[in-house]
Amino acid sequence: MKYLEAYQWLLDYSKTTAYYESALGLLHWDQRTCLPAAGGAHRSEQIAAMTSLLYRRTTDPHFAEILGEAEAGASAGDDLSDEAVNLRGWRRSFDRSTRIPEGLAVALAKAGSQGQLAWQAARKANDWKGFLVFLKNIVALKREQAQALHGGEGEIYDALIDDFDQGETAEKIEGLFTKLEAATLRWLEKIESAPHKPDPDLLRGPCPATAQSAFIREVIGGLGFDFEAGRLDFSAHPFTSSIGPGDVRITTRFDSDSFIKGLFSSIHEAGHALYAHGLPQNHWGTPRGEPISMAIHESQSRLWENMVGKSTGFWDHFYPVACKHFPWLKKTGKEQFLLAVNEIRPSPIRTEADEVTYNLHIIMRFKLERMLIGAQLEPDELPQAWNEAMEGYFHIRPRNDSEGVMQDVHWSSGAFGYFPGYALGNLYAAQFYAKAQKELGDPRQMFAAGEFSPLLQWLRENVHSQGSRFLPRDLVRRATGGELEVDCFIDYIEKKNDWLAGANAP
Repeated sequence: MKYLEAYQWLLDYSKTTAYYESALGLLHWDQRTCLPAAGGAHRSEQIAAMTSLLYRRTTDPHFAEILGEAEAGASAGDDLSDEAVNLRGWRRSFDRSTRIPEGLAVALAKAGSQGQLAWQAARKANDWKGFLVFLKNIVALKREQAQALHGGEGEIYDALIDDFDQGETAEKIEGLFTKLEAATLRWLEKIESAPHKPDPDLLRGPCPATAQSAFIREVIGGLGFDFEAGRLDFSAHPFTSSIGPGDVRITTRFDSDSFIKGLFSSIHEAGHALYAHGLPQNHWGTPRGEPISMAIHESQSRLWENMVGKSTGFWDHFYPVACKHFPWLKKTGKEQFLLAVNEIRPSPIRTEADEVTYNLHIIMRFKLERMLIGAQLEPDELPQAWNEAMEGYFHIRPRNDSEGVMQDVHWSSGAFGYFPGYALGNLYAAQFYAKAQKELGDPRQMFAAGEFSPLLQWLRENVHSQGSRFLPRDLVRRATGGELEVDCFIDYIEKKNDWLAGANAP
C-alpha cells in the first residue's frame, strides 16, 4: 500500500473511532447530569460494552499493519507536520493500548462508572465505608494498569501521570512542587498574621438559581463561550465534556446564599470549553486536533477563572451587572467586594480554595495518590492520612469524610495521575498570561470595556490551535520563550498580595 493510501485509511479509521468515543463521552455526561438512579447498573454495562468495542479498534492488528506501512513511507524531516503529529499520536495510542489486556480495560471502565455512582451517594450520606469497597477495587485495578504500562524506568505512578500529561514524571513534578510548596507556606504564614482580613459575609445574600443562571450565562457569553455550540447544566461536581465539533458541555452547581461558587466554577469550566472550541476543528478525530495535556487544559480554565475573573478590570465591567441580578450587593461596594473575592483564607474544600492555598490542595493529593499507586498507602488508611495532611498544611481538620477524603470525584472514576495537572496548569497559566500582557498591553482597560476577545484570540493562536503538535513543555517554550517554572506564578501572586495589602491594583 502506498503512503498516501495508507495515511488516508488511517485518517478514516481514526475519525470513525472518534465517533464511538464521542458517543461514550455522551454516556458519561448523561450519567453525571440526568441519569435516573435506577439506571446506574445498565449504564455501567453500556459503558463497558462501548469500552470493549473501542479497545478492539485501538488494538486491531490490521490498524498496526497499516500504521507500519505509513510510517515506513513517511517523508523524513518535518516532525511537526500534521502527518507527523498524527503518526506519532497513533503510534503512542496503539503501543499504550496493547499493553493493557482487554479484560483489564473493560474492568477499569466498569469500575469507574460504578465508583462514580457510588461516590455520589456516599458523599451525600457521608458513607466512607460504603464507598471504600468501590475505591479498593479501583485502586487495585489502577495499580495493575500502571504496572502494565510501566516502561521499566522511574516509578509506576509515572505511567498514570503520562495518561494525562505526556512527558511528565513524578520526579520532575516534585521538583516544581517543592519550590511551589515552600513559597505557598511562606505566604500563608504572612497572611495569617495580618491584622485585617476581608469579611467573607460580604459575598453572601439571597441568590435564586434563576438569577445565578442568568448572570453566569451573561458572564461566560461575554468571555466568548458559544451557546450555539455548547450548553450549561448542573451536576454534583462541575465538569466539561467535549462531545464533538459544535457540542461542548459544561456544568456547575449553586449555593443559594452566594453566587460566587457557581460563578467561578462556571468561568473555570468555560475556560475548558474555550480551549475545546479553539482546537483545530478540521483535524477533529485525529491526534493533531486533540488537546495535548490536562495541564494545558487546566491552564486555560485557571487563567480565565483567576487571572481574568478575579481581576479589577473584569469587575469594573461585571460588578454593575452583578448588582442588577443581586441587588443586595450594592451595599457592599466594588472595592470591598474585590477584596473579599480575592481573599486568601484556608478552606477544607479544593474547589472553593483561593489562588494561594489551592496549590497545597493539589500537592497534598499528589503525595497521597503517589503513595497509593506505589502501595505505600492503602485505601482504608486514606481518611487518617488525609486529615493529618489537612491539619499540617491548613490547620484545618475536616468535619467529616464528605468534607475530607470524599470531596473530589476523581478517584471514584479512576482518574489517578490527573491531580498534578491542576497545579501545573497554574504555572502554565501564569506564563501564558504574562506573555499575553506584554504583547496586548494592560488587560485592565480591555476587560473594563468588556473586551475579552484580544486575550482569547492570543490564546487561540498560541495555545488552542496547536492541538497536540507540541508536547506541553515545548508549547510553553514556543508561546512564551521560557521553560516551565515556578517564578512567574510566584511573581503574579506577589503582585496580587501587594494589592491586597493596599498597593496598586493589578
